[in-house]
Amino acid sequence: MKNSRGRSFFDRLTKAHERVPTGTHSVLSADSQIGQERVRIIAVVPDAGNRFYRARNGEVGLDEGWRIAECVRRVVDEDKDRDKRAIIAIVDVPGQAFGYSEELLGIHQSCAAAVDAYATARVEGHPVVALIVGQAISGAFLAHGLQANRIIALDDASVNVQVMSKQSAARVTRRRIEELDETACKIAATAYDVKSFATLGALHHMLEGIHADLPTSRDMEVIESALLQAITHARQTQADLSSRLQSVQAQASRSLSIHVRRELTEQWN
Repeated sequence: MKNSRGRSFFDRLTKAHERVPTGTHSVLSADSQIGQERVRIIAVVPDAGNRFYRARNGEVGLDEGWRIAECVRRVVDEDKDRDKRAIIAIVDVPGQAFGYSEELLGIHQSCAAAVDAYATARVEGHPVVALIVGQAISGAFLAHGLQANRIIALDDASVNVQVMSKQSAARVTRRRIEELDETACKIAATAYDVKSFATLGALHHMLEGIHADLPTSRDMEVIESALLQAITHARQTQADLSSRLQSVQAQASRSLSIHVRRELTEQWN
């Protein structure tokens, strides 16, 4: 079975703690303990035997979206009358699964179910933290990670965040990949590197100096500390995502978006 950063970090964070059956090899889930926090950890990983061949390299497909939603919903149901445990989404997803079967059987509903489950958990008081360790592309990131209260990313050249792959963007815009790279140097929202993504204001923390492909024990201590800090911060602040527009980075790079939102709110009311 193909290894991935998502699987590697999942194994390191869950250690020997209890795995939660998901019904598919491509979605991993476990209940673990980080510091004094009980956490449910979820990752999407490659599965060479996936019955949908478009989802064999770690993409979020039909099965993945529904399974993620089930894992998250189970936490919400189990914690109704107890302390709300945190949910950690380990993100290393190259995109959603594209294919005739996926479109026919409703991948939009599958991914939407995952989005809705994460959003529901967040609103219900479960701190949701996304840890980006690899790719965070397109609908896969929307379904698994983007609804988090706080997003943490590794400062690494292989960490990419975007609305679509470069190949897809080139086809849609009818441009060469080299041209897209030139545009990315001027417009952060079109770039793929994590530093450009950080300028948009959505990142809570970017971790430097982590050996992403082979993390050391010290690396894992740093990551666990960052996760605990993000969980604590999420518990102490509003459950919505307004902080992404209130950050210093967003005030600088998304000033026009913020202005438009303000105008729309004032006119609507």
